[in-house]
Amino acid sequence: MKKTHSFHIPVMGIGFTIDTPLKVAHYGIDSVISLVDDILLEKLRKMYSEKFEIAYTEITDKVEDFRAKRITSYLNLMNDLVDQKFETLKNVAIEKGDEFKAYLNMLPSGSSIKSEFKSLLDKTSNVSEIKNWVSQNLKKGHIDVNIMTKVDKENYRKDDKLPIEYNDAHAALRGFVNSDLKASVVLSAGMNPRLFAYMNQFDSFYPKANGTFDKKIILKVSDYRSALIQGKFLAKKGLWVSEYRIESGLNCGGHAFATDGYLLGPVLQEFKEKREALRMSIEDVMKKELINQGRVIPESALKIEITAQGGVGTQEEHDFLINKYQLDSIGWGSPFLLVPEATTVDEKTLNKLVLAKEEDLYLSDISPLGVPFNNLKDNTKDFEKEVLINKGRPGSACPKKFVALNKEFKEKGICTASREYQYLKIKELDKEGLDLKEYQVKFNKIIEKSCTCVGLGTSALLAYNLDTKVEGEGVSVCPGPNMAYYSKVMSLKNITDHIYGRDNMISRPDRPNLFIKELSIYIDFLKNKLEDAKIAMNKKEEKYLVTFTKNLNEGVLYYKSMFSDLKNKFQDIKTDVLNELNESEKTLELITNEIQNLSIQNKLKSVAV
Repeated sequence: MKKTHSFHIPVMGIGFTIDTPLKVAHYGIDSVISLVDDILLEKLRKMYSEKFEIAYTEITDKVEDFRAKRITSYLNLMNDLVDQKFETLKNVAIEKGDEFKAYLNMLPSGSSIKSEFKSLLDKTSNVSEIKNWVSQNLKKGHIDVNIMTKVDKENYRKDDKLPIEYNDAHAALRGFVNSDLKASVVLSAGMNPRLFAYMNQFDSFYPKANGTFDKKIILKVSDYRSALIQGKFLAKKGLWVSEYRIESGLNCGGHAFATDGYLLGPVLQEFKEKREALRMSIEDVMKKELINQGRVIPESALKIEITAQGGVGTQEEHDFLINKYQLDSIGWGSPFLLVPEATTVDEKTLNKLVLAKEEDLYLSDISPLGVPFNNLKDNTKDFEKEVLINKGRPGSACPKKFVALNKEFKEKGICTASREYQYLKIKELDKEGLDLKEYQVKFNKIIEKSCTCVGLGTSALLAYNLDTKVEGEGVSVCPGPNMAYYSKVMSLKNITDHIYGRDNMISRPDRPNLFIKELSIYIDFLKNKLEDAKIAMNKKEEKYLVTFTKNLNEGVLYYKSMFSDLKNKFQDIKTDVLNELNESEKTLELITNEIQNLSIQNKLKSVAV
């Protein structure tokens, strides 16, 4: 069935979209909850149970399988509350109540629901007929969940390691499966073979004869090859990926999984051209496995959706992506951080985001996962970190340990942002006998890590005046570069009107086109990698830089051809875009020459030795 809206709200941080479905799902808007922090989910379950006078029994960490049970209970609560709100909205449709009017007013401009409802009222006043129409045509948004596959810490009972199904991501998956939701799990951060293999234990992920699923799988990917590899891996377990959610490698919020220079436009073009081949090749693999398992084979071909997100900021860009690449939905992330009716952000952080400019938004190395992380300068979590460094006690107390994954010093794993890890690592560094300059570089790399698994959830606690005694009040926030061009708090109607071209929420005239912005971020990323390589470039690094530059060059050629051929889109910026692409081409030529010179110098050095 066609979606109510042509956009979705992706997961943001740990707490920023933790209750977004409760705010937007009754309007037909899809959104995603992070399942990283079961402690935070339990606190919010208690809060909402008290607010709506629902019986609450705490699930403590003494309960068997407490993480999965907390997640199940929270998702069931969200599902029940959303259903109640949606039923109320449908029941007041006849009286055209405010919530129903809001539902209609936020629909895409071309939606047929508005005109059909008006025609219905002109034809009849029969209550049952109107109710029947409302029931058939109004749809609630999906309550989807996100699991970062690599955040799969092993767990212990005292000193005894628990079986793998008690690992964090495994338990989160089980919590989702056991919930009442008919929804999707978004798997992000790459492949986790053990987790993917665990999924085939649950019948709800397998198709029914009519091709429907109780629980669906969405893969977040940055390129076609990754989608094909992961899709086939799951298909060999008899599992179907219902949606491939393509995210720009660098022009996005949160963790930035840089591709080898593959830009969003060429990636989407490849998906468009190979979409049916992808679907058929994976379906063939999956059906063979379903036969092996003696399971039901769907009666008709299974469907896949292709969606995209990362840096989209105008209705023109939104429509262009959908129409040119035949996409099913567009993810709008960072701008929604300025929409209190949709996301949960504390007032201090909200004000910082309103004032954020390009120079305040940067790609950092603060994440304990060792993946580049989009960060906001002067956020309160980083300030908290600096205070501890200045006291000579770098590192976090690590109260939640969700990313305690490093095993350099302990089998149980330690978080690289923790005080324990940084103490041990600095102690090890002190024994190396390095000169002051080299020592300082390595020291800074150690203490740079920040406690994001706590910081990305604290904003929700502050927004709802909940206890932060364990977590502290420091907030990490991870908007994408696109945040720089939004400078006011918006209502849900404001942002939906902006997405559909009925209003404009960008006050600055200098916002670059999303393709050009992504290209500039990738070139800056490449320049930084080249600077690092100048110290001592090995063959592997040289190959990486050459491949990265080649792919960027091919992306520039693709965009030059695409923009030159455009007739009715981006006409006001077309000349500027083509000029920017020409300049990027020159920059990449200089970088290519630098790589070649470095390679020659290295060869001469090796001969001299």
